Amino acid sequence: MRPTQHATCRPVLALAPSPRILAYLASKGRLPTQRKPTMALVPVEPVDKYSPLGDKFPFVEPPPVVVTPCDPWPPPYYLEDGLRKVKPYHFTYNTYCKQRWRGREILDIFASEFRDRPTEYYKKAIEEGRVVLNGKPVPSTSTIVKNGDVISHTLHRHEPPVTAKPIGIVHEDDDLIVINKPAGMPVHPAGRYNFNSIIEIMRADRGYGWNPLPCNRLDRLTSGIMFIGKHRQAAEDMSAQIRGRTVKKEYITRVVGEFPEGEVVCEKPILQISPKLGLNRVRANGKEALTVFKRLAYYPPKDDKTAENQQDGQEHEGMEWKKKRGYSIVRCFPVTGRTHQLRVHLQFLGHPISNDPIYANQRVFGPSLGQGHSEAENDEDIMSRLERMGKEEVADAVAYHDEMVDQYNKRKAEKMTGETCSVCDTPLYSDPGVHELGIYLHARRYHCGEGKWDYQTELPEWALPPPDTEGPRVATEESDPLSIDLKKLGLEEEESRTAQADTTDEPKAAAAASA
Repeated sequence: MRPTQHATCRPVLALAPSPRILAYLASKGRLPTQRKPTMALVPVEPVDKYSPLGDKFPFVEPPPVVVTPCDPWPPPYYLEDGLRKVKPYHFTYNTYCKQRWRGREILDIFASEFRDRPTEYYKKAIEEGRVVLNGKPVPSTSTIVKNGDVISHTLHRHEPPVTAKPIGIVHEDDDLIVINKPAGMPVHPAGRYNFNSIIEIMRADRGYGWNPLPCNRLDRLTSGIMFIGKHRQAAEDMSAQIRGRTVKKEYITRVVGEFPEGEVVCEKPILQISPKLGLNRVRANGKEALTVFKRLAYYPPKDDKTAENQQDGQEHEGMEWKKKRGYSIVRCFPVTGRTHQLRVHLQFLGHPISNDPIYANQRVFGPSLGQGHSEAENDEDIMSRLERMGKEEVADAVAYHDEMVDQYNKRKAEKMTGETCSVCDTPLYSDPGVHELGIYLHARRYHCGEGKWDYQTELPEWALPPPDTEGPRVATEESDPLSIDLKKLGLEEEESRTAQADTTDEPKAAAAASA
């Protein structure tokens, strides 16, 4: 608050020579003929800031933001049916106008950028004042958003549940915590998730004032190794190692069909097709991406019904993926770090991750599941079909069609129930099935290329051999002596060349303690 200003009224103090000095100067003939102006302190009336310009201030004050009417602490968690849930609460989103929003109508921004709610909801929210611009009601749904504007949206927030499994601690010291992130948990609050995120769950466990600083990023559906800085310097140091390509990564995944043996190299560029839907594809004009794959195990189906199906006339015409029998456990060594890189490259190779709701979805990509696709002619159709997933239809990965997966999984899946919230009329979703909380992709090992440290986890349950089946239960150098020799594969120069280009894709540590 600006302190109150008062007018000052003080006597004028004239600064002039004394009579004795004047007499001395007169005797020397040095008395000035014209008296010089004297300095004085005079009363000054208080003025508002920038008074020389009147009402036109030289700087525009930053726009106000709306304060969240309710910020529950501790977070309203409760556990139910193996899920961590959050009771609905009021929350205000505040965001500055992004570059791609400039010059667009406010309703168009909400309808095209945010998938959480239908356009009708956002239209009503603008008209009823739950969406404001620079702290003031929006005149109409066609109001143009400009650079510097702040959009605030207050809503009754319904967070999706996540797994109730605890966040595993692989290693902890004074600087870092190395965690084993459960699948299905986002790292940062984003979209529909806030308290059900790695950062907020850890904060709730360790205290409100504790600020975890992630040094690397995993997709929400991916599990595995993550580094959490306890203070800024530690987070910056680890992030610098990751950006500098001195950290080697190994992922484990489970894919459709019999993956080829030996080292398989995919260096197809990747382009983000839709930020809203999180869709990425192999495109010639995308960013350089490089992954090395190595099969760890292949498990054919126990009961091969191919011959029987052919006799019954049930051959799956036009559904190439159903000819790929069984599944493979594959080790993945990403050299670059593009969003969805492993998922996109495996889809392109014709062996998508079995339960990937996006890249192994035949309702979205058709019977070939996008194998070898690198053209953009059907992108609009793909995005249209993908947008219906989870709303009108279940996100139907090909794993759901496997005879080994019970039909129960297809029935118990997250989708709109047709019911609405009694407080805000928001359409409600059903709980996700356990099979939807993550995909078969796990960051198993991160280790320093200079040998200073090495953190790894055991194989996830879905990567172990099926019951009564022989197969590897560990993926260490002792049991599976794989050493990705980039020089042997002719990729050593490629790695160093892409290292600098990839630094912008690697997540940076939080720059301040107040995130």
